[in-house]
Amino acid sequence: MSELNSTFVRLHARLAPVAFVPEVRLHQADEPIGLWELTEGEFRSDQPPPFWAFAWAGGQALARYVTDHPELVADRRVLDLASGSGLVAVAAARVGATSVRAVEVDELAVAAVALNAEANGVRVDAELGDILDGDAGGAQVVLAGDVFYSEAMARRMLRFLLRAARAGARVLVGDPGRAFLPRDRFDELATYDVPVPPALESATVKRTTVWELRPGLPKADG
Repeated sequence: MSELNSTFVRLHARLAPVAFVPEVRLHQADEPIGLWELTEGEFRSDQPPPFWAFAWAGGQALARYVTDHPELVADRRVLDLASGSGLVAVAAARVGATSVRAVEVDELAVAAVALNAEANGVRVDAELGDILDGDAGGAQVVLAGDVFYSEAMARRMLRFLLRAARAGARVLVGDPGRAFLPRDRFDELATYDVPVPPALESATVKRTTVWELRPGLPKADG
């Protein structure tokens, strides 16, 4: 973890409880738009958007579900995919996962995950890389919050998650009604009304569902 990246996270995001999962504290940005512009501006055009600085609805719902159902991850190896802030990873570590691997393509997100794990007194292995063309590395549970936000990402994500499920992992995702979630491949586990930053979602609450992936064929219509 680069000290420069850690300093950036501390400077631009304040440690505070998560709205829907107050058991967890994260470094969160108070003002979304300014940080978004800063990390995508003229001199940082190759930098991914700062997904790590916000508790997105899908991640909050998934972290709430994991917190309330610790038997899902207790004594199991967990992979948190496209981890962002590390909220879901931290939640899994808090309730007894044997190990938690949090993977991100953004080096600032990796720094944020490490700082957030430290702030919550848990161990999370934060990893920089794109693993979607590979496998889940022996994870017994794969968690992914709010990852079906674009068509290209959804296609790659679904292929990865299906490989993980067919290898024996339980695969859960949290999703606030994004357009590219293939609902015919999932079973609903829980639905929540999750508070969200209005500047990001044009709403104060998002109806968000936790789904479990079925490794077989999609549901037939009717």
